[in-house]
Amino acid sequence: MDPVQLQTLLTWAAVGLITLGVGGGALIGLREAQNGARRRARLSGAVVVQAAGGGSAALAGVVSGVKRLGDRMAIQDPAQLSTIRARLIQAGWFSRESVAVYLGAKAVALLLATVATILTVPWAISGGGGMGAILLAGGFAVAALLGPEQVIKARRRKLELEYMDGFPDLLDLLVASVEAGLSLDAAVSRVGEELSRRYVHLGEHLRFLTLELRAGRSRKEAWSSFAERLAIDDARALATMLRQSEEMGTSLGDTLTVFSEDMRAKRMLRAEEKAMSLPAKLMIPLILFIFPCLMGVLIMPAAFRISQTLMAN
Repeated sequence: MDPVQLQTLLTWAAVGLITLGVGGGALIGLREAQNGARRRARLSGAVVVQAAGGGSAALAGVVSGVKRLGDRMAIQDPAQLSTIRARLIQAGWFSRESVAVYLGAKAVALLLATVATILTVPWAISGGGGMGAILLAGGFAVAALLGPEQVIKARRRKLELEYMDGFPDLLDLLVASVEAGLSLDAAVSRVGEELSRRYVHLGEHLRFLTLELRAGRSRKEAWSSFAERLAIDDARALATMLRQSEEMGTSLGDTLTVFSEDMRAKRMLRAEEKAMSLPAKLMIPLILFIFPCLMGVLIMPAAFRISQTLMAN
């Protein structure tokens, strides 16, 4: 192939990949904006209307194709389905089709990385790209192999912070409901409705817990499953505490009150820890950005006057 044609082909491939990345980022931003608008409308009591259009139909077609590819991969390796489903539930994806979409997305990422690597290898062999082309191909491969996993980890970490922030409020509402005379199951249902306005995902987990209890699952197993879905230590401690309280016959209200005070103390300690670590985190931005500007403002007038005096002499 002519080097000029190869360079043109690589240029158009790079433009396509950049367009795909920008389009994906814009789509994610649009989805986040729509979710935020629906959340604000739900908090204000307005009726949320789902819009349907050509873009939604195209997105549904792409997702459907990815899901079919994921279904084929799931058939080839069914042993990992339960593990992947548990991780996706912890990351906030509860749909039964989420495993197929995830596997299909991994396959598509590997396919795109393979195509990009095939396009960059001739460029590196011909000597036009050199080490940069090899690093670019390696970057494509690493992004395809680790990208979906990092997305799940980032979303899981984000949800864990939301759960840790909302768990003391959950305990406070549970204590108030139990002390008002409600049973624990009724209190969970009531708290889930109230808490979903501020912590949407935590409210979803409480709704699943309520459905499991109504379906006849034992309280111990339902709370243990709830703790595994949240995957935070506070939820596991609450499940253990409720199981021990039920086995020993202690007062549920007093137990929840003590546990709620402990959760509020932990949240205050986390806030104090963040406040104490703030000066250390600000040190690098101060040294790199603010300190040079400050030194320039202080030194430049004196340097200008010295230069003017030397030039006059």
